[in-house]
Amino acid sequence: MNIALLTAAGNGTRMGQDIPKQFMTIDDCPIIIYTMLPFQEHEEIDEIAVVCLAGWENSLKAYSNQFGITKLKYIFPGGSSNQGSIHNGILGLKEAGYSDEDIILIQDGVRPLVSADIITNNINVCKKYGYAITGLMCKEVIMEFKPENEVLGYISIPRERLVRTQTPHTYKLGIILDIHKKAEIYNLDMTASCELAAKLGINDQHLVLGNEKNGLKLTNVEDIELFKALKHVSKYPWLK
Repeated sequence: MNIALLTAAGNGTRMGQDIPKQFMTIDDCPIIIYTMLPFQEHEEIDEIAVVCLAGWENSLKAYSNQFGITKLKYIFPGGSSNQGSIHNGILGLKEAGYSDEDIILIQDGVRPLVSADIITNNINVCKKYGYAITGLMCKEVIMEFKPENEVLGYISIPRERLVRTQTPHTYKLGIILDIHKKAEIYNLDMTASCELAAKLGINDQHLVLGNEKNGLKLTNVEDIELFKALKHVSKYPWLK
């Protein structure tokens, strides 16, 4: 089975609003629903699970019913960090009886512009290798900020070798469970699953090309404005 696991347990303090950003509405639809819809509509996604901020579970259920998210099967409690939330989600799926071979697509709950192609490619690559990481090759010149003297230092790694990661981060359930088990042993807490896996020695995570739209993670007010603009724009018919 292919299960989308969405993380929606953050308080959204950087957004600076009165409600968590994943439950803010844009054009009368909550952000978390925008993120769920591509997985709901994808024929290869069997079920959706959400790691949810405490106190918002009933809102999530109500919104899912309102907007026809029929694949939502599980709501798991959030952790004290993003890694903790993912751990709760994958452990919950294991306890629910899912197989180590089932594919888990871990998606930021506030990254609402994932495409069907990205989802498909993550599933296919994960089937073959056991894991898949969505990302884009860097186009920009990357510099390093040095707080001690407030200047930018040159990064010696050529930009052609640098990847800007996005989500989904996709793993077979048994593999991501093993990663989190080792993280507990070594007392590791990383922002992203791909970072945690690399820290634990998995150096062959296979890249699935994302896109600039999927790169938009709604973190601050400017991101909301960009999302609204992208949502309402259409491709010129003469573009190939």
